[in-house]
Amino acid sequence: MFKWFGKKQEKKEDLTVTAPISGKLEKIEEVSDPAFAQKMLGDGFAIVPEEDKVTVYAPVSGKIEALPKTKHAIGIQTAQGVEVLIHIGIDTVNLNGKGFEVMVNQDDEVKQGQKLEVFDKNVVTENKLDPTVIVVFTSGYEKEVKLNQDNGAAVKANDLLIG
Repeated sequence: MFKWFGKKQEKKEDLTVTAPISGKLEKIEEVSDPAFAQKMLGDGFAIVPEEDKVTVYAPVSGKIEALPKTKHAIGIQTAQGVEVLIHIGIDTVNLNGKGFEVMVNQDDEVKQGQKLEVFDKNVVTENKLDPTVIVVFTSGYEKEVKLNQDNGAAVKANDLLIG
């Protein structure tokens, strides 16, 4: 009864973000791609995967707004208007989808923690590419990214990192 009393409207600042994969947490400034390291696309974080078959989960709930044919990235827009880019590896666009299996489609609504895709880390490294998964807030998240975990920490997929 009277559930609307005291119910807080979710704001951009209330956004929760979870780890899309398991691995070692890294500051975005430490990734080998200068565009990401210099935050040209926005602030964020990175995770270096440890498994060979890496499952990528949605770090936020929202709508799939970008899903290139090369399967190396997924863009999600939250209900609050925050745009989140999950970039799988560095220069992996050159693999043209080899080693990637996507479980979602353009315009799908996804829930935080939902499986988005699986990629083969060995395919990436055999092609002398970096398998680091980068999460970037490209629009709508104006605060400095502050994580709940320390740089270098081992994280599991779906661990809470922001919020």
